[in-house]
Amino acid sequence: MARDITRRDFVNGVAVGAAGLASASMLAGCSPAGNAAASASDLAATYPPLRTGLRGSHPGAFEQAHVLRDGGHPGKGNPVDTGERYDLIVVGGGISGLSAAHFFRQAKPDARILIIENHDDFGGHAKRNEFRPAGSPTLLCNGGTLGIDSPYPYSPQADGLLKAIGLDVEAMKGIEKEDFYRSRGLGHGIFFDKQTFGADHLAVGTKATPWPDLLAKAPLSDEAKRNIAAIESGGGAWMPGLSSAEMKDKLSRISYKAYLADYAKADPQALAYFQPRSQGWWGVGIDAITALDAWGMGFPGFEGLKLEKGGIDRMGFTPYGYAQTGGSYTLHFPDGNATIARLLVRSLIPEALPGKDAADSVLAQADYSQLDRPDHAVRIRLSSIALAVHHLGSPDTAREVQVTYVTGMDLKAVRAKQVIMASWNMMIPYIVTELPDPQKAALHDLVKAPLVYTSVELANWQAFDQLKINRVYAPGCYFTDFGLNEVVDVGGYSTPRDPSKPTIVRMEHVPCQPGLPEFDQNRAGRMALLQTPFEEYEHHIRDEMGRALAGGGFDPDRDITGITVNRWPHGYAPEFNPLWEPVLPEDQQPNVIARKRFGRIAIANADSGRGAYTSVAIDQAHRAVGELLS
Repeated sequence: MARDITRRDFVNGVAVGAAGLASASMLAGCSPAGNAAASASDLAATYPPLRTGLRGSHPGAFEQAHVLRDGGHPGKGNPVDTGERYDLIVVGGGISGLSAAHFFRQAKPDARILIIENHDDFGGHAKRNEFRPAGSPTLLCNGGTLGIDSPYPYSPQADGLLKAIGLDVEAMKGIEKEDFYRSRGLGHGIFFDKQTFGADHLAVGTKATPWPDLLAKAPLSDEAKRNIAAIESGGGAWMPGLSSAEMKDKLSRISYKAYLADYAKADPQALAYFQPRSQGWWGVGIDAITALDAWGMGFPGFEGLKLEKGGIDRMGFTPYGYAQTGGSYTLHFPDGNATIARLLVRSLIPEALPGKDAADSVLAQADYSQLDRPDHAVRIRLSSIALAVHHLGSPDTAREVQVTYVTGMDLKAVRAKQVIMASWNMMIPYIVTELPDPQKAALHDLVKAPLVYTSVELANWQAFDQLKINRVYAPGCYFTDFGLNEVVDVGGYSTPRDPSKPTIVRMEHVPCQPGLPEFDQNRAGRMALLQTPFEEYEHHIRDEMGRALAGGGFDPDRDITGITVNRWPHGYAPEFNPLWEPVLPEDQQPNVIARKRFGRIAIANADSGRGAYTSVAIDQAHRAVGELLS
């Protein structure tokens, strides 16, 4: 914990120019030693996936937008017209924005399109973390969106887009080696920390050991041990006298925490153990999601109720969960959905990524110098924050829309026949100020859930192998879940099998304020993330892994060789939550009001579909393009 790590950490709130970020951000965080580190640092100046330290919503990507939000004047002077004219400008280069460009080009093959993106990399939340440790093959991890899973089957439009960019999901099923860790005898562990439970203790063997035996030495009261064992083992008939439909209706009106406390009779220690169980899915703990959603996701404690599958909730939706809906197909690439973003970029700008299919894209190095060239029909302009989008004339009769953006501190203006806002909802009212007030209010109404995905490069994973675990649930810790990256082999990439070799550990932190309504928790969590410097994340990483894995000989000074903290203050798109929101007709729902086309401006993002899923982002892009073309 005492080892000095050479780095340059940018303090949150300080604006940094794009050029400065490009040259310096690789210095943030830990780096492998030696010549390999030097070459990687040089390459990171032009290759964002290699940048470590504080990433995600990184310094330089949002400060000028916050100046605009707070009523200030971003940038310097007045905008300079670049003289560029496009058929379409897309504000936001995430999955939805890239998909919108794809659909627009399908309809208008000769269209000229500009995509403006505030981050120094494309993909939005679909970010790629890349590590190149000395003497080892390239290591990849997702810096944001992990997979293509959705609780509902893909629409023909979303499925067609995947196939059009070269992704045949069914044909690629074999790339995931889900049984590898199990075949080595590795399972999951539970780390009870002394600050929450009174003593540090790692319980190992959640899959094979009976729950009473697993919890025997845990720092818990006998009552808490009985509660946890009963719930984790499936629970009892805790809602007697009710039919399946009546139980579902009641479960839709109470939180998962209330169900465990009032029906399973879980004591405070047991509730503390379960509290973060839902954070990775919804961005809030068990106090802020319905018990029905917890059942739909397969969370423990419901088997004794013998609920019938299917049915609908009070909003008319099938309860969340693949077991209840059939779900979509699933697929996980080594870099998560960054592969989908890269394939979309390849389809739009073939020169930017060599290769021909999804498999060969994984190890291909994107050429960022090709993204914004005047001779390309589609251009992607990174590190550029949109500040104003308005019609040149009345929205009903205008023939052009002007977009003002800032790069570093330089204000520029460009025009297009049409614009798609593919950024997140809450910022759009500050940018498109001519929107009707009811639409602005609806755009502000939905609050995204903040979260942090951290990629930690290790010199080896012998401690995990020694302890016979590949994943750890740490309910009382800052990072409530961490584990070895999933094993995936594709296109020449292979996840490390040898415990003595370098690998990547994924860690997850979701800032919550239990007891508050969901959106208030999200707002408080976002503020916390923006005020947290890299050193604090680093401290928690090193302290938590050092304590949890101590029994396997883990030494954070020796074994941690790289850290990339992917901070997302505006992360998951919000879903309907009947604990906090009224049931409304579809045309009165805030996302429907918020996404209404306004003149030559349409809105496409996952917020518009109220779902933090790749399929939703794609479907909303298709809808927005259809509105403009109509």
